[in-house]
Amino acid sequence: MGVSVVFQPLLVPSLMVVTLFYIVPEATVVPHAAKWSILLLICFATFLVPLLGLLGMKFSDTIQSFHLADQRERLFPFALVAVFYCMTSGFFYWKLNIDELLILTLSMATFCLIALTLVTFFWKISAHQTAMGGWVALVAALSMKFYSAPMFYYLLLIISISGLVGTSRLYLNAHKPGEIYAGFGLGFGLSFLAYYYILLT
Repeated sequence: MGVSVVFQPLLVPSLMVVTLFYIVPEATVVPHAAKWSILLLICFATFLVPLLGLLGMKFSDTIQSFHLADQRERLFPFALVAVFYCMTSGFFYWKLNIDELLILTLSMATFCLIALTLVTFFWKISAHQTAMGGWVALVAALSMKFYSAPMFYYLLLIISISGLVGTSRLYLNAHKPGEIYAGFGLGFGLSFLAYYYILLT
């Protein structure tokens, strides 16, 4: 339960930015002095604001619980969060275009969320694993670009966390194995293609 909460999907974009700014600082051109304020802004826009939106939906009985166990119940929350993410990505692209990889990371989080929302019309797959797949893809591409022993171990750590998150979702009976694999495949597949193109070609 705790693993699902700590690594819940709304927090993963902020954790991905932490990876860019502090784990592999050579990957971005963002000035060190600006990193903390940018990270706070991203955390506010991709975590706090969507969370407040979900709280509003819960108290207005638009959703029954934050677990979003029902497939159809997920559509409106996912779509609303996708709107917040689109606005954040657009803001960073049009107003704060300071780093290509940072904007790509925000854009891929948005794109994966939109894809997840579309898939949810037909199938309930794991949002947790979609987010984790995107994080693993980022770290995998960075590991290939900036190879070092610490990066290899960091990649193993993120893969292990992803496995723990998937296991916790199964333990909580929130998803079936196929939904876990499909969520991870969606997040990793879409994101890795984009990161590979930008970082390694």
